[in-house]
Amino acid sequence: MTRKGRIRVLAVDDEPAMCDWLKLVLEQQGYEARTALVGARADEVFRMWRPDLVVTDLMLPDVDGIELVRKFKAAAPEVEAVVLTGHGSVAAAVEAMKAGATSFLEKPMEADALVAVIEKALERRELRTENEQLRRQLSGPSRLSAIVGRSRRMRELLELVESVAPSEANILIVGENGTGKEVIANALHANSKRARGPFIKINCAAIPKDLIESELFGYKKGAFTGANTDKVGLFEAAEGGSLLLDEIGEMPAYLQTKLLRVLQEREYRPIGSDRIVRVDFRLVCATNIDVDTALKEGRLREDLYFRINTITLKVPPLRERAEDIPLLCEHFLERFRQQYQKNVKGIAPTAYHILIRHRWPGNVRELENVIERGVLVAKGQEITVNDLPEAVRNEPATANDFELPANRTLAEIERMTILQTLQRTNWNKQEAAQILGLYRPTLYSKMKKHKIEDQSRAAVARRAAAAQGTVSL
Repeated sequence: MTRKGRIRVLAVDDEPAMCDWLKLVLEQQGYEARTALVGARADEVFRMWRPDLVVTDLMLPDVDGIELVRKFKAAAPEVEAVVLTGHGSVAAAVEAMKAGATSFLEKPMEADALVAVIEKALERRELRTENEQLRRQLSGPSRLSAIVGRSRRMRELLELVESVAPSEANILIVGENGTGKEVIANALHANSKRARGPFIKINCAAIPKDLIESELFGYKKGAFTGANTDKVGLFEAAEGGSLLLDEIGEMPAYLQTKLLRVLQEREYRPIGSDRIVRVDFRLVCATNIDVDTALKEGRLREDLYFRINTITLKVPPLRERAEDIPLLCEHFLERFRQQYQKNVKGIAPTAYHILIRHRWPGNVRELENVIERGVLVAKGQEITVNDLPEAVRNEPATANDFELPANRTLAEIERMTILQTLQRTNWNKQEAAQILGLYRPTLYSKMKKHKIEDQSRAAVARRAAAAQGTVSL
């Protein structure tokens, strides 16, 4: 059920006594309520406060109630509306419904009738939100199973994400640029108890430092030069949901102090306002900096760090999970083939070898861009070496590169990779499977597919045969 204490209802009526009565009924039911006597004031409260539901009179001194509903629905389609009138008619009711109102009530009405209509409207809103969220979880990139990666490090990361997502714990996501920190943040929110709420994101490195405070806290009209209207801060916009502060290490020190206070007290004042805003959001932070260095240099406050990293999630760079590169190549190839309607079915073995060898300083984002480029410029059904960016093609080889003879097929590459890994682990299948990011039964299946003989068993068989031959002598 919806938590009424977090549901905001705006009541609009030109009769002060009616406004007072509506506010009393709403607050007795546990809703947060605000009132307005004219449409202009209702519009101001709506923009600043973002109610979940509006109850408005049909006839207002400065605007038609139906026009007000139409305006609110255009600005926020998810808001529900109930229209009241002392002069009911079928035509007016039809017009109100066309404008987006959920219900139409004639005055005078009993409190119970009003409450029943409001609860029905909110149930409809909640059901619609649940359906939209379910659709996103089933088809979108926020689904945990949709995150590409079967390497041991990615499996461990995703298991941790699945464990902590339903909690209210603050999360710090650490990783290099392009590793997929925002994808992990999306999965955290989508699998949390706040999934039906908003997920507000701000990149602290992308906004001038003198503007970050006004974005987070919001401000009152006239608070400073250029503040021509009231602005709702992102803290308030994230009410009931999650807030992602990307590149938290770029936040100015004085603002880190203010953020810490918001996290401790769960309330703040917008810039230039005397209004207290109480907030309820889950904080997710992300950074690509070395946290220990940032703490030593004073770029990240120690007290804030301990507040935001209840759980730290470390996203590995692509070079440390190279076994995921084939999966990622296949994933991006399929996506861009469909997106651009190109008949590119695969990657040539020589090009594939270069992709495996590359160190990927830009991580998954760089690989994504390379595959997208390959799909766009490929002239045949395969991405060839010439379809790869020059920087990737001409990367100098290192002593640790995995060298292959030229003109090998993908199946041959897979066979040689498995064989060499087994040899390096002295035919320890459990260890080899972990290195390759495979389940042990899958490794056995691939060994059978590629006709790789288990040398440890073969050695045992040879020893047994030799012993048997000795006895027979």
